[in-house]
Parts: sequence; structure tokens; C-alpha cells
Amino acid sequence: MKTSLTYGSSASPLIAASVALCLLLVSGAGTGAQPAGGGSVPLTVPKATCGPNDHPETALQGQVPASLRAAGFQGFNCNLELLSQSKGDGANWQTTEYRDAIGNGANQGKGVGHPGGTVCAYHGSASPALSLPSRDPASYGVPVIDVTDPKSPVRMGYLQTTSMLDPWESLKVNERRQLLAADNGQNGGGGPEIDIYDLSNDCRFPQLLASVAVGNADGTTGVPGTVVGHEGSWAPDGLTYYGGDLRTNGGQYYAVDTSDPTSPKLITRWTPGFANVHGLSISDDGNRGYFVSLGGPPFGQNPPVPRTEANANNGLMIYDLSEIQARKPNPQVRLISKLFWPDGSGAQHTIPIKIEGKPYIVFVDEAGSAGFAQASNLHIARDAGLTPFPLARIIDIRDETNPKVISKLGLETHVIANFDSVIPDLTGLGIFMYGSHYCSVDNKQKATTLACGYFNSGIRVFDIRDPVHPKEIAYYNPAGTTTATVGSNHVSTAQWRAGGPDWCSAQVHLNADNGTLWSTCQDNGVLVLKFTNGVWPFPESKTPAGEQN
Repeated sequence: MKTSLTYGSSASPLIAASVALCLLLVSGAGTGAQPAGGGSVPLTVPKATCGPNDHPETALQGQVPASLRAAGFQGFNCNLELLSQSKGDGANWQTTEYRDAIGNGANQGKGVGHPGGTVCAYHGSASPALSLPSRDPASYGVPVIDVTDPKSPVRMGYLQTTSMLDPWESLKVNERRQLLAADNGQNGGGGPEIDIYDLSNDCRFPQLLASVAVGNADGTTGVPGTVVGHEGSWAPDGLTYYGGDLRTNGGQYYAVDTSDPTSPKLITRWTPGFANVHGLSISDDGNRGYFVSLGGPPFGQNPPVPRTEANANNGLMIYDLSEIQARKPNPQVRLISKLFWPDGSGAQHTIPIKIEGKPYIVFVDEAGSAGFAQASNLHIARDAGLTPFPLARIIDIRDETNPKVISKLGLETHVIANFDSVIPDLTGLGIFMYGSHYCSVDNKQKATTLACGYFNSGIRVFDIRDPVHPKEIAYYNPAGTTTATVGSNHVSTAQWRAGGPDWCSAQVHLNADNGTLWSTCQDNGVLVLKFTNGVWPFPESKTPAGEQN
């Protein structure tokens, strides 16, 4: 039996009390690192070469100049064009996707979108506590959108159980077990609940399996927990869901047993001790975790003081998770190695990938070298000789005890020499300007392509077949909206400006079968884009379900 279009609406929403200051705290590149051939790591990647019908950037790579913002930004595109849009109430931080290989649903056998069957898109939206008062409560939560036909996305309904009202950065699909999960990330830290849905029958109509607190080891529900939602990720086998909790005990990671998805139970939790926490990813065998240390200048320190090589605390931590994976009693995690850097902060997430059989980590920061700094404080990073904005980077982990940054995916906006040209664009802004947030690849097992949301710089796509020398191949930066979008965190954080560039902050989903991608930008909602001018897919590019992030 199908649920109604407003799924799980009987669950009571969890509304956090604090808004602006907490948001800045929780939403939330390696100097001196050596590429494989020696020498320093370049800060930027070569610009994309655009086609004759494109509308390319008019100034620096990644820049939306102040004059265009004031006039009403009309957007840029290079080798990507808009196929369709599903704006709805807008979006916030995260997206995820499920591809129905069986071919259930209305598009079965029609050969549209994805040859295997229905393609479902899910994304977060602003918490009810942060939405504009004009928002209809019927549209709270996670929209379910059928994007099988990329030219005609169809909004099916909304998930409105506790964690789905604002999953923040935790919304994730596990393809192997056909499950969708999120932890309660309301406003960046809602509570100990985890919600799990079954997608196996028809991903357009997810079936609720559990919406329970996991704060106690026995999975007791309804009791204030010892974990708080914010970030999250599945182990690839779907038997464990990991969370990142910034709000408890100075920041902790935790593991939840989902072997019975109707009754998730806390396995263990740990605090790194020397670092705060955020996003994570897990190796294919479940025995390694690639966790971030969310570091940088102490939040609220004014003026911020950037870290140095000597005291850097932002970067990668590789953990041995084998005792959790093996379900040993009282499992212990062991830190294998860490790699920190001062040119970036607010570490966001990781993706383990292979390029020509060699293992790497894609690592993405969320804040610049001066931390979550106001635009008026960005000069502090510049004066320290550090890039002011966050970026993605690729880390070689062939020796997991000695990981090394081999490339940085910065734009011309990241270059210190361009600072004076960029800073007028950002007057009055307080967070998330020309920097990275989330990235995805085409295929974690044989990666060729990286696609990222770079906030005001839009959706950027890179060729990473040579991981030491990545290059940009396409970008799409949507036109600014002129009226506030009621379910966008860009609006709720008072960073939105009428006609100014959007916040493109979510993971991107590539489809080599039809040469498209989809993602969300917070004011514009779901955007389905088509690659043009023959730039992608590459001959070797494949996008198997579940292998993108």
C-alpha cells in the first residue's frame, strides 16, 4: 500500500531554538604539499573553453562582479545548458539520488532518462524554524522528484518525518539495500533521531521503515539522546550508517547498526579529541573511514587568526573501522593517519575514488583560511599568504599512513593576487561566497570527472583523469532570483540579495547515459543540465548507480 503524497506527516517536527549564530557555527588548501613529480601544488585549474552559443564568465574564473549583481545577475553557462527546473520552495545543503534498475513506475519501458528505469531525486529544504512565514507547511521537508525524463521533472510529494524536515547534510541513499536515510540535522543539530525509508518497490513513493532516536545503545526511542544529527553517510554494504555530530562533547562521530532497517541501534560513538567533526565516507569493504577534522580559527574569534603549518587542525583523518564492521563487542576505532593544512578550514566531506586503479581521496573544505569569516575579514587570509576561499583537493592515499595532497581545484577567484578585484563583489556578505561545499564523481571505481557546488561560483565540472593536473570543462551559474525563495537557507541566513548569485552547495549527480547532470542551487531548486559542445561524457566515463558520492 502506498503512503499519501505527504509521507510520514504524523511525526512531530523538532524545531531548534537558535538560528543565525548556530547556523554559522555548524554549516558550516595543503601548503607545502608535493605532487607525485615533486614541486608545489598549483592553486588553480585551467579554465574551460566555452562554445559559441554559451554565455561565459565576463571577469575572473568563478567571479560574479559587483556590477552584474547590482544590475540583476542573468547567469553564466559554459558547455552546460538548462534542460529543466523544479524550483518548488527551494533547497538547502544536500541532494541524493536513487536509480530503479528494475524499471518500476510510470516510465517503465519508455527508454527515457535512464535505461534501467525510474530515477528519483531527493533534496533537503530549510527547517520549518528557518523558512519564511509565507511557506505552506504542506511543502516542508524533503521533496520527492521523478527526474527520469530530464526534460520534465515531476514533483511527487514530500517526506515529513522528524529527520526529513531538515536533514541538513545527512540525506543519503544506499543503492545496495535500496534505502534512504537521514539524521535529525534541524538547523545543523536537531536531535538523536534517524529516519529510514524503503525505496525498493517504487522510489517515487518511499515507504517509512523507522523514525527513531538512536541516542542510547539499545535504540530506546523518545529519550533525549547522546548524539545529535548534522552529517551522515552509509557504509557501502548498507549495514551501518555513520553520523557526524558537532553539538555533543565538542564533536563526535557515531555508528548506527542498520542491519534491521526497521530498528536502527547505536553501535558506538567517539570524539577525536584534537578536532571537531563534520562529513565522512567509508571504504567499499567497510574497514576504513575517511573522516574530516573541521578546523581553522576558533569560531567567533574576531579578528580571526589563520592557522599555520605548525598548528593546522583542518583536514583528513583515516580511521580503522574494522571492529565496527565486524560487530565486535565494544568496538574501538584506531586513527591510522591524519593530514592537516592551514589554507582552508571548515572541512566538509570526502569521497574515496580510484583513478587508473590507484586510490585517492577527494576532499572538500567549506570555509576559507580565515574560517567562517565575514567578507570584511577576508583580507586576514590574504595578509597571511593564504587563499581566502575554500576549495576541493585530491589526496593520494596509496600509502594510507602518509597521505599527500597532489592537486587543488581552485578558481581564479582563489588567487591571492586577485583579491582586490574580488572583494567588492562581496560587500556586506558574511559567509559562503566564492568557495566549495560538496562534490561528486562519475564513478568512484574509475573516476574521470568531478562535479562540485562552489556557492556563488555555481556548479563547476572538472576533468580529473590526470589527478595531478585537473582542468575545468564546464560550469553553470544560474541567474539570481528577484524574490526570496521560502525554503532556501540562503534566504534564512540573510545572505540572499535580490538579483545576486545563488548558493550552489549540494552534491551533483552525473548521468553518462544521456550526458546530463542534476543538482540543486538553493534559490533555484532542482536544475537539470545538459552537456554541450561534446565536452562530456568522455569515452571511458560511466555512471553506475551508487558510485558517485
